Amino acid sequence: MRRHNLCTLLRHLHLAGALSRSSLTTSMGLNRSTIADLVGEVELLGLARQQPPAPGERSAAGRPSVSVTATDHAYVLAVDIRVSGVVVARVGLGGVVLATACRPSPPEHDPRDTVETIVALAREVVHDANDDSVLVGVGVSVPGIVASDRGIVRLAPNLDWHDLPLAQLLADALGTATVPVLGNEADHGALAELLRGAGRRVGDLVYLSGEVGVGAGLIAGGRPVTGMSGFAGEIGHLPFGDGTRPCHCGAVGCWETEIGAAAIADAVGCPPDRLAELGGHLQRLESTPTELATVGRQLGRGLAGLVNLLNPQLIVLGGYLGPLYRWVEPDVRGELAARSLRIPDMTPRIAMPALADRSVLIGASEVAFRDLLEDPVGCLATAPRTGEVFAARPSVT
Repeated sequence: MRRHNLCTLLRHLHLAGALSRSSLTTSMGLNRSTIADLVGEVELLGLARQQPPAPGERSAAGRPSVSVTATDHAYVLAVDIRVSGVVVARVGLGGVVLATACRPSPPEHDPRDTVETIVALAREVVHDANDDSVLVGVGVSVPGIVASDRGIVRLAPNLDWHDLPLAQLLADALGTATVPVLGNEADHGALAELLRGAGRRVGDLVYLSGEVGVGAGLIAGGRPVTGMSGFAGEIGHLPFGDGTRPCHCGAVGCWETEIGAAAIADAVGCPPDRLAELGGHLQRLESTPTELATVGRQLGRGLAGLVNLLNPQLIVLGGYLGPLYRWVEPDVRGELAARSLRIPDMTPRIAMPALADRSVLIGASEVAFRDLLEDPVGCLATAPRTGEVFAARPSVT
């Protein structure tokens, strides 16, 4: 029971970043002395610090309330592998991004070069970390189909990866027994927006990821929808359109061929070798090209199908789909109105990611923190210290 309460308190602190002891007493339904003991235990583990109330400060109950704040003693590495580049962050409890670094993707997305890039970026983001701080997890987002229980990327069409044992490759390169947790980028984006972004207090949402390809993270009843093998959400590869355009996945007529980066770039005159700049290109437009309206209608048509199938309360448009929506909102809403079921209050709210371009990265950090949140004492007992994993640090100029 005490272990359960300790984990519960740590989860509350992780989601909030900072709380008062009185609010923890209320939310957990425990007495003040029990909460004080639990907070003291978390503090001894180095995961939190307590701060006495300022002189004259009172809680709602009229008593001084000690504040409890998460520390950066324990952290995770979050990795966002994109077609255009790789981003790595050091993230502390409370979802605090402590440091980030990024580089362009290696030529041809070579897997081993990608792993070397991740390790180099990891060294950058831990450079200012205390040697005694502990690495409690590594979370990796991949734009493709992932067998997370085996750490294998089954298929990432836009990277040309097939059955790649990425988790083991990365663990070997880092030189740690901490095995990275892999996941689909859209699933991670949905999780982050649910916990910390536009989806807070929303039980049913779709996070639509738009990078080079298109994927979706699905939340139903507050829980991720993963499917039998964890592959649910590959909506970019639903049959769509006239069924003739070839897709990177090897099929023809996927929704991705109608609203993916290549289709949008063609509509706005963005060179195909500069897809990484597509979001900025869309933001600099002065008017809506006629061809872009067609993309908007195809986006709305696909969203209507999602609405009829899933009945979400919220749709979050991630990646380039956010800046696209600014120009095609009437076309999207017109198709939604025409093609979704005409039931009052069924039309979902459409929003941009509250976490901006960090949704996927934050989602990767959330899955990396799971071991610590489920067993803080056991996890810290085996977690490697920064000085052990990153002993040979490059100089920073």
